[in-house]
Amino acid sequence: MGGMQVYAFDLMPWPHLADASYYPDSNRLFDPALGRQVYDEHFRQMELYEECGYDAICINEHHAKPYGLMPSPNLIAAVLTQRTKRIKIGIFGNLPALHANPVRLAEEVAMLDVMSGGRIISGFVRGVPQEFLAYSVPLADARPRLTEAWDLIVKAWTERQPFEWHGKYFDYDRVSIWPRPLQKPHPPIWFAANNDAAVRRAARLGDAWFVNPHATMASITRQMGLYREELARLGKPLPRVRPLIKEIYCAKDRRTALELAGPYLGAKYRAYASWGQDAVLPDGDTFRQPFEALLRDRFVLGSPEECYEQLRPCWEAVGANFLFFRTHWLGMPLAHALASMRLMSDELLPALRQVKG
Repeated sequence: MGGMQVYAFDLMPWPHLADASYYPDSNRLFDPALGRQVYDEHFRQMELYEECGYDAICINEHHAKPYGLMPSPNLIAAVLTQRTKRIKIGIFGNLPALHANPVRLAEEVAMLDVMSGGRIISGFVRGVPQEFLAYSVPLADARPRLTEAWDLIVKAWTERQPFEWHGKYFDYDRVSIWPRPLQKPHPPIWFAANNDAAVRRAARLGDAWFVNPHATMASITRQMGLYREELARLGKPLPRVRPLIKEIYCAKDRRTALELAGPYLGAKYRAYASWGQDAVLPDGDTFRQPFEALLRDRFVLGSPEECYEQLRPCWEAVGANFLFFRTHWLGMPLAHALASMRLMSDELLPALRQVKG
């Protein structure tokens, strides 16, 4: 493999939130007319990621909160299949445990893979508790529903003859999807995992594991060790793809980056605290601590040169060869995000391309 691959992650947050987000936010705070403008702006930003040389644009599924305006990331991916030509489209991801009909999900991703010319990466994630509250799905069923849906979707993608499926959560007399995916045996499945049990599951089921961007490097390094141990126990090689997600903002220097991005990062983490997201952090920390304490090694902020030096120990610690960058947060004006994106594409990406993957 050549140099470091660089992926951009767009959560599509609502930028017109005057007050802190507290789940469940009333949708009276959403203005549909402004919403159309937000979608248009983000689609243009996603096109620019291709023009600026990023390797993939990544999107995800969230429900009932301004943190992300993509309850259906597959709709966003469908638009991207027509508005981009080369860049990969990473759906990180769909929440199979929430889907009443996983066969429909298998069909949609297969359609996207064909429509895009085989550019889809299919990420499956469990989802945070608010997603299950929004759909009234018991949180206790999240992991077993995810596992069964995952197995069903993969079989639907790869089985050439109609088959029966009679599981605990899903029941079908005949499954035979049209179309089937373009990529063989199916689009790559990448799995997000926060806790130790999920890390082991990622080793068993996924083609790659991408780690929690909110964790400290000490926690990520420990879980990478656990991931490698589980792979060895299963007799599986280390995957070719080893991603690392970091929240990053580039400016002329660290002080400017913190001034421009800090308020929006802080708002995001205050929102997480209001949602009861303490369990998302696998290293024992919580989102309820002061924002300054959360800075530590979770965020990459500064000039392109400073960002490179902050990133280096991160990718070296876990042997990463794919970097995912989150650059746009709740309430941040699009102009701020675009300024950072352009600076990164001009000065940071060329340096990362020289890193051997």
